[in-house]
Amino acid sequence: MTRALRARTTRRCDVLAAEPAVLVLEDGTRYVGRAYGARGRTLGEAVFATGMTGYQETLTDPSYAGQIVLMTAPHIGNTGTNDEDMESRQIWVAGYVVREPSRVVSNFRAQRSLDDDLVAQGVVGISGIDTRAVTRHIRSAGAMRSGIFSGDDFELSDSEQLELVLAGAKMRGRNLSAEVSTVEPYTVPAVGEKIGSVAVLDLGVKKSTLENLAGRGLDVHVLPQQVSAQDVLSLGVSALFFSNGPGDPQASDKHVALLQETLQAGLPYFGICFGNQLLGRALGLDTYKLPFGHRGINQPVLDKRTGRVEITAQNHGFAVKAP
Repeated sequence: MTRALRARTTRRCDVLAAEPAVLVLEDGTRYVGRAYGARGRTLGEAVFATGMTGYQETLTDPSYAGQIVLMTAPHIGNTGTNDEDMESRQIWVAGYVVREPSRVVSNFRAQRSLDDDLVAQGVVGISGIDTRAVTRHIRSAGAMRSGIFSGDDFELSDSEQLELVLAGAKMRGRNLSAEVSTVEPYTVPAVGEKIGSVAVLDLGVKKSTLENLAGRGLDVHVLPQQVSAQDVLSLGVSALFFSNGPGDPQASDKHVALLQETLQAGLPYFGICFGNQLLGRALGLDTYKLPFGHRGINQPVLDKRTGRVEITAQNHGFAVKAP
C-alpha cells in the first residue's frame, strides 16, 4: 500500500468518526449530524444551492457572505479543491451543510481536500443530515436564520442554541458590500485586441466575471464599493458595471445614488445580480426578498414567447418588483 493510499484510508476513518453537530433553524427545527470542517459555532441565513458540481465556486462566491449554504447534491468534495477554481480570495459562506462528504479526493487538479480548506479558513459545517428534507423545509417555510453548533457549542442546551440563532442578524436590511469589496482599485488588462474599457464596482465580484470581461477585449478597472461618481467618470471608461454581491439592495442607497449620477452623465451601464437590482432601484422600482431565492447552476427558466426552457446559473435572494 502506498503512502498516499494509506493517508486516504486514514482520512476516511476520521470522517466516519466525526464528533456530533447540530443545525438549528429559527423556527426551532433541529437536525443532528456530524461535525464537518472547523468546530465551533456559526450563524447565518440558511439557504440551499442546487448545483450538482462547482462546490468550490459556490464557497468562494462573495454573494454567499452571511449565509449558511446547504448543498442539495448528496455527495460533496470528491474532486478536492485547487487555486485555479477560486472565485475570490477566500471562502465566504458563514457555514456549510452537506449530506455525505467525500472520504477520498480523486482528481488530477486537486491540491487539497475540501475539509482542509474549511478547517484552514475556520468555516464551521455539518454533514450526515438529510439535506433534501432540510431543503423541502426551507422551500416551504422560507429562508431563515440558523446556526451550526459543534465542539463545545454542541453541549449548549437546545434553548441556548435557539436563543443565539434568534439573536443573529436578518438578511433583510443588511448591507454587506464593505465586507466583500476590494480595498484598493486594480486593473485587469484586456486579452487580445482591446476594444474599450469598463469600470467595475466591486460589490462582491467573482474572478470569472472579470476574466470574461477582459477576454472580450476590455481593460477592466475594478473599484472599491465606496468610490464616488467623479472617481468613476474621471477614468474615461466606455461603460460602468455593477457586480453581483450579498445583502439587501434596499440597504445600498449610496450605490443607487452613484448609479443615478453616472447615468445622468450619460455613461452606459450594465450589471448582473445585485447590480441589476440596484439598477431597478435607480430607475424608481422597488426590490423585495424572495421566499427562498434561486441559487445554483441548474435553474430552469421558461421563455413564454417561444416556449423554450433554458438552464441558467442564478444566485440571488432578492428581486426587482415589476411595475
